[in-house]
Amino acid sequence: MNRSKVAAVASLAALLLSSATAASAGPRWDARHPRRDQVNDRLEYQNRRITNQLKAGDLTHRQAANLRANDRGIRAEERQMARLDGGHLTKADQRVLNAQENVNSRRIGN
Repeated sequence: MNRSKVAAVASLAALLLSSATAASAGPRWDARHPRRDQVNDRLEYQNRRITNQLKAGDLTHRQAANLRANDRGIRAEERQMARLDGGHLTKADQRVLNAQENVNSRRIGN
């Protein structure tokens, strides 16, 4: 074989090997898992509520900081739960997080 044919075969082999390696890596983790999405969307909504109530004078800066700290704790727990379950939340995880969000939501409203 001449050099150009050897180079072409080597390039083709490298291309096939790299695509086979990428395919064998398995499915890519989806950051937008529906249960994670729901929990995080709710945390974002609660943050907007805190901001609005702070602007309206219904919350003090200290109260707002405490509420946001609670939400950060919930978010950290959500990340840890997802890390333990392959990047997603189980239904039980979601129930636990929603219960925590309910408590903080009532505090925002009071």
